Amino acid sequence: MQEDGYETDPQKFTDLVHSLIEQATVRGMYVIVDWHMLDPGDPNYNLAKAKTFFTAIAGRHKGKNNLFYEIANEPNGVSWAKVKTYAEQIIPVIRNIDPNTPVLVGTRAWSSFGVSDGADESEVVDNQVNASNIMYTFHFYAYSHREEYLNTLSRAADRIPVFVTEFGTQNYAGEGSNDFTMSQKYLDLMAAKKISWTNWNFSDDDRTGAVFKPGTCDGNGPWTGTSSLKPAGVWMRDRVRSADDFPTA
Repeated sequence: MQEDGYETDPQKFTDLVHSLIEQATVRGMYVIVDWHMLDPGDPNYNLAKAKTFFTAIAGRHKGKNNLFYEIANEPNGVSWAKVKTYAEQIIPVIRNIDPNTPVLVGTRAWSSFGVSDGADESEVVDNQVNASNIMYTFHFYAYSHREEYLNTLSRAADRIPVFVTEFGTQNYAGEGSNDFTMSQKYLDLMAAKKISWTNWNFSDDDRTGAVFKPGTCDGNGPWTGTSSLKPAGVWMRDRVRSADDFPTA
């Protein structure tokens, strides 16, 4: 949203999202349409723009079955009550156009169920958003986010629907050393609890969390094997190729 994003040119970024949805759909891929926000951390600050954006996206893509609407990436510096208020204003805008596509609701303190601010999942479990067909998001970075976060995710998933829409094997900035052992603990838990997940990030920037080596995306491919991947990319490739790391029906 901010950070040289949507607010600088709403039509440009809306058209870009339209294009990416279409490209992914042709390739048989799911798409999380993420209203990405970090600063300011209160999603209500961008409520009007969010309504405009999701009205446009839902209006064009409501017939597709490969979408999720993530209405606020990582709320921070704000109470759960305010995040809930935002969700209960934006979800009806989407539902008036698209009654079926699942909505993903960001949780407090950078989508940690409040743990990063000293709280826990009970604030969400005991005060859930008044809407149907929604899931709550949780983010973790295995090197930084240890057993307290793992246990919170486990307890939350027993009470409410959860989608891990962002995780990394490094520290909370997607940098530094990889902790594959802790990462595997999370993947094992998510497989056991039937929690879907996405990894951050599939780019070639200089962070250890970017799965491709710098310069990879300057070429046209094809990219085969592991020669273009950093260690995190090799590990994630192995996980994606392993049925043991995915929820089963």
